[in-house]
Amino acid sequence: MAIDSDFSQDELLVMGRIASPFGVKGWLRISAFTALPDNLLEYSPWYLKLKGEWQAVEPLAGRPHGKGIVVQLKDCDDRDAAAALTGTDIGVYRSQLPPADTDEYYWSDLIGLQVITGEDRLLGVVDHLFETGANDVMVVKGDKEYLVPYITEQVVESVDLESHTIRVDWDPDY
Repeated sequence: MAIDSDFSQDELLVMGRIASPFGVKGWLRISAFTALPDNLLEYSPWYLKLKGEWQAVEPLAGRPHGKGIVVQLKDCDDRDAAAALTGTDIGVYRSQLPPADTDEYYWSDLIGLQVITGEDRLLGVVDHLFETGANDVMVVKGDKEYLVPYITEQVVESVDLESHTIRVDWDPDY
């Protein structure tokens, strides 16, 4: 089923990707882009980007497996069908997610915000974030690319979604 034309792409968040088939009965190994991969199993339906369009699919069963999850989707009942989905993005509506706690943000909330130092120097705009194990890192693109650790109180002084800014205690020459 294709998404209605009045659907705003901004409301859909990519939460993972189909990594590979798992077994011979259509199960899929999922690379979740969430802190707790099995949380992805709590959302239904999922939306898969197939042939350039988002299509709703129903997860029938799933479970943690190693550091990720495996899942079976409706109408995906053999290894060939599962293999055809390899590399497909998995999205959910923003409204399906629980609200973020006070002073917590989804990464998608931070992308596109301007990053400004305590000296009012504009470093650039948050392009994306990634995990290092120790902390998350913002990739800020401006006159050059900066890798700014997302460590609250020590580096990130404030996030203001209304003014689209993040204030940081960060030396741009670092």
